[in-house]
Amino acid sequence: MSLPLDIDATGFAARMIRCPSVTPADEGALDVLREELERLGFKCWRLPFSEPGAADVDNLYARLGDGAPAFCFAGHTDVVPVGDASRWRSDPFSGGVRDGVLHGRGAVDMKGAIACFVSAVARFLKGGEREWRGSICVLITGDEEGPAINGTRKVLRWMVENGESIDVCLVGEPTNPENVGDMIKIGRRGSMVGRLSVEGIQGHAAYPHLADNPVPRLVAMLRILTETALDDGNEHFEPSTIAVTSVDVGNPAANVIPASARAIFNIRFNDAHTGASLEAWLRERFDEVAGGAYTLEVSVGGEAFLAGPGAFSATVAAAVERVLGVRPELGTGGGTSDARFIKDHAEVAEFGLVGRTMHKANECVAVSDLAKLTEVYNAVLEDFFTV
Repeated sequence: MSLPLDIDATGFAARMIRCPSVTPADEGALDVLREELERLGFKCWRLPFSEPGAADVDNLYARLGDGAPAFCFAGHTDVVPVGDASRWRSDPFSGGVRDGVLHGRGAVDMKGAIACFVSAVARFLKGGEREWRGSICVLITGDEEGPAINGTRKVLRWMVENGESIDVCLVGEPTNPENVGDMIKIGRRGSMVGRLSVEGIQGHAAYPHLADNPVPRLVAMLRILTETALDDGNEHFEPSTIAVTSVDVGNPAANVIPASARAIFNIRFNDAHTGASLEAWLRERFDEVAGGAYTLEVSVGGEAFLAGPGAFSATVAAAVERVLGVRPELGTGGGTSDARFIKDHAEVAEFGLVGRTMHKANECVAVSDLAKLTEVYNAVLEDFFTV
C-alpha cells in the first residue's frame, strides 16, 4: 500500500468541523475520520450503541497492527451546541482559516487534536527505515459532551469482549491554559450534581405562623455548602469546590409563602473523597439543620482519579520538552473527560490544545498550534515505540 505523503492537520480538522456533530449527532464526522484512517492502513469498526432512555450514539475504533505494545489515541468528534449564533463572527461550522487561525465549533474541543492524531501517525509511518513493533489504535466517541452512556464506556466493553487491549492511551482533550506545552493532565477531579428539595406548607405571608416556610431551611442547608471547605487539596489536586448553580421556589407572588424550595449544586472533588463519602457527608450535615422534610438526589459523573505520574506521562512530558523546549506541568484540574473510563484499561495521560475558547462563541485554534501538537504527538509515538 502506498501511504499518502502527508496529512495536513489544518485541512483535515476543517473537514471535520464542517460536520455539525452536536451531541449525539454525527453528521458524517466519523466517516471523514474513518476514510483517512483506512488510507493509512487501519482496520476500522463503526460501533453504534443504544440504551433505553438515552440517545443512540455512533463511535469508532481503529487499529493498525496486531501486536504489543498497543498505543491508543482517544477523543471525541461530538461538540457542544453553538449557543447564540449571532455572537459568532462567522458560520460556526465553516471551518474557515483567517489570519493563521482555524475557526469553528470543535476546533479546540477536540476535532483539532484528532486531526493532529492522524497527521502525526502519517508522519510516523513515513519514517521509511524505522522498524517498529506493536499497534496504534484510535478510539473516538460521539458522546463525550453528552451523558457518556453509549460512548467510550461501551467501546471499552466491546474491546474486552473482542480481545482488543491497549497498553497506554493519550487523550487529546484541550489541557493547556495559555500555550501548547503548559500542562499534561494525569488525573481528574470527580464530579457530583446534587438536587436538593425542601418541603413546607404554603400560606399567606401575613400569617407565617399558619405556614411552614421552606426557604429559611433551604438557606441554612445551602450555607453549609457555601461556607464549608471540604479539604485543602494535596500534592496533585487543588482543593475540592462546591458551587450552588440554581435556587428556585417557583413563586411569582410576593405575599405567598411557597410550599417547597429547590436548589442544585455541583461538587468537583479530589481523591480525598468518593461520591459515596460525599453523599454521606451531605446527608449528615443536612439532617443537622433541615428541621423538616427534604429530599436529596445526587448523581456522580465520575470519581476522582490519579493516573500518574508514571512512565507514560514521563514519555509525553519528555516529548513536549524536546519539541517545544518547555517542561509541562502535571495537572488534574478542569472538568471530567473520558480518561475516567480509560484509566481502568490502560495507563492514560491527556495532552491537547489550548482551551481558552472551548465551548465559547468563536471557538478557534492557531494553525501554528496544530503544527506544534502534531510534532509532539509524532515525538511521543517515536519515543514510545523506541522504548
